[in-house]
Amino acid sequence: MAQRPRGALTETEFASPLGRRVYDLRHTCLTNWLNDGIPPAQVAEWVGNSVPVLLATYARCISGQLTDLKLRILARGDLPEVATAE
Repeated sequence: MAQRPRGALTETEFASPLGRRVYDLRHTCLTNWLNDGIPPAQVAEWVGNSVPVLLATYARCISGQLTDLKLRILARGDLPEVATAE
């Protein structure tokens, strides 16, 4: 059995499903931060990773931001006009 991180979990918590999958909580937190639009550089700083390491792990988990990002680009007028087929 793995050693309990000192001070991180009680014996009861460590013996529960929580203790077996503590990393899942970290993964969920980071995924939520990225999906909420927190810049990867900020998330990486908070968790002690580099941006490349963070994105190598979590880039596949980022979703739901495309509409907001397009609106932000359109608001600045930086999105090129696309010719439509008539």
